[in-house]
Amino acid sequence: MRKHLNTIYVTTEDAWLRKDGANIVVEVEGKERGRAPLHLLEGIMCFGRIGASPALLAACAEAGIAFSYLSPTGRFLARVEGPRSGNVLLRRAQYRVADDNTRSVLIARYIVAAKVANQRTVIRRVLRDYGASSPEANQKALQAAEAWLTDTARRIVKVTDMDSLRGIEGEAARVYFSVFNLFIRSEDPAFRFGSRSRRPPLDRVNALLSFLYALLGHDCRSALESVGLDPQVGFLHADRPGRASLALDLMEELRPVLADRLALNLINRAQVRAADFICHEGGGITLDDDARKTVLTAWQERKKQEIRHPFLGETMTFGLVAHMQALLLSRYLRGELDAYPAFIWK
Repeated sequence: MRKHLNTIYVTTEDAWLRKDGANIVVEVEGKERGRAPLHLLEGIMCFGRIGASPALLAACAEAGIAFSYLSPTGRFLARVEGPRSGNVLLRRAQYRVADDNTRSVLIARYIVAAKVANQRTVIRRVLRDYGASSPEANQKALQAAEAWLTDTARRIVKVTDMDSLRGIEGEAARVYFSVFNLFIRSEDPAFRFGSRSRRPPLDRVNALLSFLYALLGHDCRSALESVGLDPQVGFLHADRPGRASLALDLMEELRPVLADRLALNLINRAQVRAADFICHEGGGITLDDDARKTVLTAWQERKKQEIRHPFLGETMTFGLVAHMQALLLSRYLRGELDAYPAFIWK
């Protein structure tokens, strides 16, 4: 079993990262603020104006530690990585499947079915935890959405063309987010959710979701690269310059489980408040510095929680799920599995 490694998140503006022996050292205004052994890390994510020494970047590239630069809002900017690793025969198999629409659909429909099933599970948990105390109209709306998603998850495995599959995935997202506001227990009107918005997020809930999706995207890309797959070439998401399509594919089945549930927990437990967000003149909303740190801490804690993998039957942390799904996908592409076993949350 792969060991759960840590990711360092650096959010302090003008921080400087350097290598000291086998450690990474974080300095702010010339004073050491922290250090960690490199062999315990799988990634370093820097938000804003963060500097790093060439020696540290070289050490991370050699050790396979993902070093990423993001904007303060979590938008991906750049990534430093070493020579591409992995089996070239695996990547060639990936490209052949990606060029074959029929074979791509076989993978993509399991990804979409798992995403829809996991969205349904989020609704079921809301009904279980809060259903009895919710107004009858809200209960009926949640039950209707749950029933629709359940039926759709079953129908997806029979879809044979990509356009229909993408259309169903989009409709499922519409149904899911149409009741998302009913998941929120905070009485603060600042956390009312109308619809999904991005680039930029137009409300606090969307700002929180977008930030968590950026973190999940980083982990999915790193997982794919660790097993030798090319994160740029996907099956559900079409190729586009600069887009990690396979990382987006892998994210789909994990969004409801890791990002959506965590966002709801942070809001419902009042770990983030309306004052923790910055409203910009253009209408966009972002997390402030302290709130980002709160979310990053919660994200790391979420990744440490243990679950039982539904396909493998093994206990592992949430932080290892992306890597395990990438590994299962690589096994399917090599012909070792009859189908790709997407992650379905129980």
